[in-house]
Amino acid sequence: MKSLKELYKIGKGPSSSHTMGPQKAAKMFLEKHGDAAAFEVTLYGSLAGTGKGHMTDVAINEVLSPKAPVTISWQPDVFLPFHPNGMKFAALDADGKTTDEWTVYSIGGGALSEGKGDGDMFDTPEVYGMNSLTEIMEWCEQTGHSYWEYVDMCEDASIWDYLMEVWKTMQDAVERGISHEGRLPGPLNLARKAPTYYVKASGYKQSLQTRGLVYAYALAVSEENASGGTIVTAPTCGACGVLPAVLYHLSRGHQFNDSRILHAIATAGLIGNVVKQNASISGADVGCQGEVGVACAMASGAACQLFGGSPSQIEYAAEMGLEHHLGMTCDPVCGLVQIPCIERNAFAATRALDANLYSAFSDGTHRVSFDKVVNVMKQTGHDIPSLYKETGSGGLAKILELKSTR
Repeated sequence: MKSLKELYKIGKGPSSSHTMGPQKAAKMFLEKHGDAAAFEVTLYGSLAGTGKGHMTDVAINEVLSPKAPVTISWQPDVFLPFHPNGMKFAALDADGKTTDEWTVYSIGGGALSEGKGDGDMFDTPEVYGMNSLTEIMEWCEQTGHSYWEYVDMCEDASIWDYLMEVWKTMQDAVERGISHEGRLPGPLNLARKAPTYYVKASGYKQSLQTRGLVYAYALAVSEENASGGTIVTAPTCGACGVLPAVLYHLSRGHQFNDSRILHAIATAGLIGNVVKQNASISGADVGCQGEVGVACAMASGAACQLFGGSPSQIEYAAEMGLEHHLGMTCDPVCGLVQIPCIERNAFAATRALDANLYSAFSDGTHRVSFDKVVNVMKQTGHDIPSLYKETGSGGLAKILELKSTR
């Protein structure tokens, strides 16, 4: 598996695969063809289907148009073989002739691939020798170490400074979001809810206040993401509110210090990394189960560790967080990371706390392993028709689109 720095990326929303990835690709193409007279960009499949709502064209134009005119073509019905989020960049000379073309894929979490396997220019070193949570859990049990200690053993010393930056960015996003009133960008005209939920939560008894605050924190980060604010992919932009909400709540409500929070972020990263390695964290590839479902698993494992869970209890909490999101489709209304995405972040955050509690009552023994659920998620995701995977052409996206035209 790769470094956690490849999983946790700090950047602007609203979408890691549809905004961060294409913008990074555009910057790379521009570096190679800064003298081009014009650019042509073709977006395929899911990237074309919901690219306008995710501001894919804005992200690309922001990079290329200051240098030369840009033409963007949308091909939502054409799916390239490697991944649903395909794009082709072309550089043109003064006579309008193509001087170079480059096909690249935005594979989730802001990562790019040329689809070439070992020869891929985006291939980075393997940092972790073990690629399944079962292997890592057994190592922890045999050696007496924790999951975060495996991260410490495999990564270089800079990882903790990086994860502190991740944690600070998460906290900033929560705090901006709970005080940021107004409406979200886009045609849905949704009002921000985080400030209201935060204020209302203070009026409830302690048991309900916990839920209300976690809702508020998750809404805050997700709404910041939907507005193009700076967030952390955990594991993606669309699911960026789950882990910060749980960690922010536990750090404030239970006085966990930064050191313990960083250890929890490391453990959550391992969980997300296992899914990224063995399945996918791309909504265009496997649906929302690969985004919000994985985020819930990450937050479940992190919470369980903070409360002193054993390696098997942490694995069990993560397993439940993912298992109970199996089959979740990605059907964004108007191609925006708003409906149903923002609410899903809030519900997944509280489900993560439930998974931790359920696991804490157990001894960690259970029948279905996290790794088996990851395999099932991958197969389920590939069985789901493409119209339910971030194309904006099925499910809630289609139903609400039809209602709005009546």
